[in-house]
Amino acid sequence: MNLGDKKPEKKPLYVYYIIAIVVIFLLNFLVVPMVQEGSIITTDYSTFLNNVDRGNVTDVTVDGDYIYYVAKKDGKQVECRTVAMDDPNLVERLRQAGVNMQEAEPARQSLFLSIILSYVIPIAIFIFLGRWLSKKMMNSMGGDGPGGMMSFGKSNAKVYVKSTSGIKFSDVAGEDEAKELLTEIVDYLHNPHKYAEIGASMPKGALLVGPPGTGKTLLAKAVAGEAEVPFFSISGSEFVEMFVGMGAAKVRDLFKQANEKAPCIVFIDEIDTIGKKRDGGGFSGNDEREQTLNQLLTEMDGFDGSKGVVILAATNRPDSLDPALLRPGRFDRRIPVELPDLQGREEILKVHAKKIKIADSVRFDEIAKAAAGASGAELANIVNEAALRAVRDGRKFATQADFEESIEVVIAGYQKKNRVLSNKEKLIVAYHEIGHALVAAKQTDSAPVHKITIIPRTSGALGYTMQVDEKEHFLMSKEELENKIATFTGGRAAEELIFHTITTGASNDIEQATKIARAMISRYGMSDEFDMVAMENVTNPYLGGESSLACSFETQTVLDKKVVDLVSRQHQKALKILQDNIGKLHELAKYLYEHETITGEEFMKILEAPMPELQQNL
Repeated sequence: MNLGDKKPEKKPLYVYYIIAIVVIFLLNFLVVPMVQEGSIITTDYSTFLNNVDRGNVTDVTVDGDYIYYVAKKDGKQVECRTVAMDDPNLVERLRQAGVNMQEAEPARQSLFLSIILSYVIPIAIFIFLGRWLSKKMMNSMGGDGPGGMMSFGKSNAKVYVKSTSGIKFSDVAGEDEAKELLTEIVDYLHNPHKYAEIGASMPKGALLVGPPGTGKTLLAKAVAGEAEVPFFSISGSEFVEMFVGMGAAKVRDLFKQANEKAPCIVFIDEIDTIGKKRDGGGFSGNDEREQTLNQLLTEMDGFDGSKGVVILAATNRPDSLDPALLRPGRFDRRIPVELPDLQGREEILKVHAKKIKIADSVRFDEIAKAAAGASGAELANIVNEAALRAVRDGRKFATQADFEESIEVVIAGYQKKNRVLSNKEKLIVAYHEIGHALVAAKQTDSAPVHKITIIPRTSGALGYTMQVDEKEHFLMSKEELENKIATFTGGRAAEELIFHTITTGASNDIEQATKIARAMISRYGMSDEFDMVAMENVTNPYLGGESSLACSFETQTVLDKKVVDLVSRQHQKALKILQDNIGKLHELAKYLYEHETITGEEFMKILEAPMPELQQNL
C-alpha cells in the first residue's frame, strides 16, 4: 500500500462544533474588545491634567480603573483614556475648568458593528460549516453529483465505452487457453443471432481464477476490447458499506446500468469479498455482506442473458466462494489463468519489451528460463527494472546483462553495497554457496547451476546459488525432490566440513528443505509407512497455500520423525559428496572469494578441469 496515497481519517461532527464555539469565543472576548478600544487614544495622567488646565477637555467619565475623556485636538474632538489615580482634588479641578461630568460619556463602538461582530459573523460561520459538512456526508454516501441524498446506492462502476483503453487479445500473452475460452464470448457479443438460431444460450458469467499478477483483469478488458462493447469495472470491496442495504442497492444499480447499455460486459474484481460462503456466522443471516451476496444471486437469475450482458469476475480464492454463486446459470464457466509456462513467459517478455529500447543481442528464451515461476506482473517488472538499470549505467538501451540482473533484483532484491562482510564471514559465505552448487552438480536429475554470488542483497541474503532448468518441469519424481533437499543442506554441510561449526546462514535452506520433506510424506504419498494416505490439507493454493494436518496426534509424532529422518539422510548424502570432492570445494570457494560472482559456465569449467595441487593455506 502506498503510504503517500493514504486518505486522512474523517473527524467526528462534534469536533467541528467545538471549533466553531472556540472561534465565537475568540471573536467576542478578544477581537471585539480590540476593535472597540482601537479608536480610543491612551494617555498618561499628567497629559490628562494638562488638557484639563488648558480647557481642552469637555467631557469626563470615570469607569472603574480608567478615566474616559473627550479632548480637543487640531479642531477635532478625540476620545482618550487614562488610568484613574487617587486624586481627591480632581472633581474640584474639573468643575473649575467647566468640564461636563454628568451626561457626557465617551462614544463607544457603533451598535451596527457590534451586531456584525457578535451575531452575523458567527452565524455565517455556522452556516458555512453546516453546508460543508452536509456536502461531505453526501459525497461519502454516494452523492457526488446533483443527486445529493437521492444518490444513495449508486454502483460507482468505472465505465470504459467501446474499449477506450485500447486493450486487445494481442496485448495479452502467455494465456492462450484462457483467450481461447473467452473468444467464444466475444463471438457471441458480435453475432448473437448465430447462437439464437440453434437455440443455444451464452453462459451468463465466467469466473477467472488464478494467482495474483497473472492478468485476470487484463483479460477481462481485452474481451471488451475485442467485442467493442461498454465495459463496467467494479471491485468487490466497493459493495461493502457501513449502512445496511447499501451494498444490495449498488448491485441493483449496477445491473440496471448494464441492461440499459446492453450488449456490455460487467467485470467484478476480487469477487470473494462479497461472495464468501455463508456459514450462518452473521446476525441471523442478515448482515450486510450476505444481503449483498443474496442480491447478486437474485440479479444474476433475473437478468435476460439474450440481451448480451456478460458477467466476468476474478478471484484468487475460488475455494472460499459460495456454492450458489458457482452453480450453472450463474457463473457457468471457470477459466483458469495460471502462471505462464516457458513459452508463455517468453511471449510476455516480448510484449513488454516493445515499450523499451533493447539491444539486438537480447535472448528472451534465456531470460524466460531464469524467470521460472514468475507471473505476468513480475515479468513486466523485470523488463522495467532492466530499463532502469540501463539508464543508471548511462546507456540508451537495455542489454542481456540488464535483464539478468533485473531477475536477481526481483528474486533477491538490490545489491546492498553498504554492507561489508569481514574476511572470515565472506569466506564462510563462499564455502556455503559452493557447498550448494557442488552438491547440485554432482547429483543426477538436478537443475544446472546458472550463477553463484556472495554479494549481499536487500532481501537479507548474504549470497545465493541460482539453478535454471533447461526444460519446463510439471512433475517431479521422488529422487528429484530428495536431490533438492540434499542441495539445500549442502551449504550447512560445507560449513561443518571446513570450519567444524555452524552459522545462522542456513535458516532459509532449513525452512525450504523441511517444507519439501513434509510435503513428500504428508501430501505426495512418498512414504512406505503412510502409503497413499493424505495427512495434510492445503487451502488457498493460488495464495501460497495454507496447510493444515488432518491426522491424530500420534500420527503427527510419527510424521515429524519421518521428516527429520528424511532431511537427515539427505544431509549425510551432501556431506559425503563434499568430502569426496574436497579439493574442488577448496578451489571453487577460493575463486568465488576472490571474484564474488561465478557464472554457470565458469563453475563447470573449474569443476571439470584437472585437479591442481591442494592449497593448504586458503
